[in-house]
Amino acid sequence: MAVNKDLQYLRNIGIMAHIDAGKTTTSERILYYTGKTHKIGEVHEGAATMDWMEQEQERGITITSAATTTFWNYPTDAQGDPTADTKQYKINLIDTPGHVDFTVEVERSLRVLDGAVALFCAVSGVEPQSETVWRQADKYKVPRICFVNKMDRAGADFFKAVNEIKDKLGANPVPLQIPIGAEDTFKGVVDLLTGKAIVWDDATQGKSYHEIPVPEDLVETVAEWRQKLIESVAEYDDRLLEKFFEDPESITRDEMMVVIRQAVIDMKFSPVMCGSAFKNKGVQSMLDGVMAYLPSPLDMPAIVGTNPDTGEEIERHPDNSEPFTALAFKIATDPFVGRLCFFRCYSGVLDAGSYVHNNRTNKKERISRLMQMHSNKQNPIDKIQAGDIAAGVGFKDIKTGDTLTDEKSRIVLESMSFPEPVIGYAIEPKTQADVDKMGMAIAKLVEEDPTLVVQTDPETGQTVLKGMGELHLEIIIDRMRREFKVEINQGAPMVAYKEILTKSVEHRETYKKQTGGRGKFGDIVFELGPKLTDPEKPGLEFVNDITGGVIPREFIAPVQKGFEEAMKNGPLAGFPIEGMRVRLYYGSYHDVDSDALSFELAARGGFREAGKQAGPKLLEPIMAVEVVSPDEYTGSVTGDLNRRRGIMKGMDTKGGANVIKADVPLSELFGYVTTLRTISSGRASASLTFSHYDQVPNNLAEAIIAKQKGNAIR
Repeated sequence: MAVNKDLQYLRNIGIMAHIDAGKTTTSERILYYTGKTHKIGEVHEGAATMDWMEQEQERGITITSAATTTFWNYPTDAQGDPTADTKQYKINLIDTPGHVDFTVEVERSLRVLDGAVALFCAVSGVEPQSETVWRQADKYKVPRICFVNKMDRAGADFFKAVNEIKDKLGANPVPLQIPIGAEDTFKGVVDLLTGKAIVWDDATQGKSYHEIPVPEDLVETVAEWRQKLIESVAEYDDRLLEKFFEDPESITRDEMMVVIRQAVIDMKFSPVMCGSAFKNKGVQSMLDGVMAYLPSPLDMPAIVGTNPDTGEEIERHPDNSEPFTALAFKIATDPFVGRLCFFRCYSGVLDAGSYVHNNRTNKKERISRLMQMHSNKQNPIDKIQAGDIAAGVGFKDIKTGDTLTDEKSRIVLESMSFPEPVIGYAIEPKTQADVDKMGMAIAKLVEEDPTLVVQTDPETGQTVLKGMGELHLEIIIDRMRREFKVEINQGAPMVAYKEILTKSVEHRETYKKQTGGRGKFGDIVFELGPKLTDPEKPGLEFVNDITGGVIPREFIAPVQKGFEEAMKNGPLAGFPIEGMRVRLYYGSYHDVDSDALSFELAARGGFREAGKQAGPKLLEPIMAVEVVSPDEYTGSVTGDLNRRRGIMKGMDTKGGANVIKADVPLSELFGYVTTLRTISSGRASASLTFSHYDQVPNNLAEAIIAKQKGNAIR
């Protein structure tokens, strides 16, 4: 095997967390300490390297995941100087957004990363979006280490954050450090592996640090947590367990580090470190932790895909001699180089200027240039090797999730699944000149963002832009104005309602047309109702119970297609049906007049009639709302949530404030953040995360249906 030896010194990592936990600030420190930048860019000054979009700089939030490549020397001694076995490690770093509206950026980044740093705020602990990104990392089996940030903030509590990681995320956090001081007295950490205390120098922006004796008031705490660390490590490894029973102190630091690394890669526990990125403390030890414990591409299992011709499973190893295999995980439009496609190379080598095969389109594409990314700047490279991440230019037709391979050795890797949009705006161009520009802008934006959906309402002819939330669509419309110079009018926000069937009915539908010459004939008898298998999974459950050839086999697929198409417009008000079951069990055909289209139209007509009898109900998206509010405003906040049809889920106290949790319908939340600021004098904050779909109360459902039908008539 021609394994690229340098791969063991490569880390593909992402930084993930709730909004405002300090991801971009931490990324900026990483760039500074690794020598990639010579000045620290601050988010609040709009100067962060990784937040390069104008909208990101204005709002102080990350909207799009930014990738960069940098290098770090590890290991170093206590003063940060190289040791005899110091090696240079290459880091491909992706800074992801924290806002729930841009969750797709986290999803696609985690799909191609080998490890992640999960950031938590020392004051707020585990927040709603922390739970979402943690679940996404579980889904893609991404090993992670935890970094408790903002230890300098008032109300910072390291051990409370560790307990929340355990209780709320169901994780197994194992602290490797404990902080010296907290809030404004936070100055360093005690390393539990070595028992040494480290303090960072403010004068050098934390670049240098020195050892001090462990403070007396921490001696007992250090002993207690070191014991817990040794126990966690010994539990994982039988050989160390024996040593633990004989003499726990005989277990060396190096032995523990080897086992911690194995346990992290195995996802059995997550090491926890702490610091304050803004105050330049703790980021270097976190970087050391990334090198020591997070996997290189060689530590990860081989990627598994399917042969597009035979359907059999194939493995690809991070090996330069294997055929080229890569996954496109992000498309971006760059004003200078055009369409950029970010991809992770899992095996083989690709030279700039050579051809790849896109397995979705089944076409050959020439990649004219390869780039290593640094935020929104590109550095040209000659080739990309197994395990690496790069961007390519020259694709004519590329989508997020496409598998790119060698032409002779095709394989399709599992693509990515993206959440359904929950909110929409009707949009129209302001002038005739904007019509073509709007079409082009939408095409490019949809290509970049798989959670952005554009539909034309068949009844009103309106263009409806659907996305993950108000902020998401606001940013998209802002980008259309700035980047594509399109002026548009937008309508009021529209909720993405769905319909569901609640009972089963049987129905016979005969489609018959005679217009001289050959006619049309299709006759089906079927049962229509809610899904029985996998009710949570969207789509059609189609059961073919036709016996004796009463309907020829070639007409069964058109019947299924007819029902699938009909699901796009439910029987109540034309909203899509999430999932349903159809059992086709009888029918008849005509030797001359029957054809595929007749049976497809029979299925559509049958659904329209039977759907009305199948107890259709309206579903609406429900958001999990978490409000952090000072005590004196709690009554006003809960009263307001109740008025919005909110169902209270509980209340906690955190950092001297109350945390109110409720499930609230999305339709009641438009403009909520502004109202919350008003009722709390700007002191409360809220985070909204999509939770689930639920039935709309009957009286409201009738009003929504009447309004929808009124729009259709107009």
